[in-house]
Formats: sequence, C-alpha cells, structure tokens
Amino acid sequence: GNLSEKSPDQMSYEESLAELEKIVQNLESGKATLEDSISAYERGIALKQQCEKKLREAQEKIEKITISPDGQLTSEPFAVNE
Repeated sequence: GNLSEKSPDQMSYEESLAELEKIVQNLESGKATLEDSISAYERGIALKQQCEKKLREAQEKIEKITISPDGQLTSEPFAVNE
C-alpha cells in the first residue's frame, strides 16, 4: 500500500491521527479493494490504540502537575510503571 510503513509506536500523536483520518476517508470512499480495506482497518486499529495510549500518558502527566501553596507550578517526576 501507499501508507507509511512506520509502526504506530514510532509515530507522534499528530502523525497517527493524520494517518488514521486518511484511512477512514479511504474506507468511506469505498474505492479500496477488500484486501486493502482489511489491512487499512487493522492499521487503523493499531493507530487508534496508539493515540489513546499517548492521550492517557499526557493526561497522567497533567494530573501530576500540582500547584504548591506559594503558587508555584511543580510537576512530580513522571514514573512509567513497566
């Protein structure tokens, strides 16, 4: 296919979202072959999961930002639980 062959976990949120939008447009156009549609759909699912993961990570980072009593913004170190 002509889709970028980067794996979703190597792509930024914006790249993933842009490609996901292209996939949706291709599927909605009905011009793709069944085989292309299936592989695009599978890639779309992987991209969607990656977008959701990045959003969750961003949300966790934002939740770690606190305002101290003297009005300073502080961020607790962001620990990734593997």
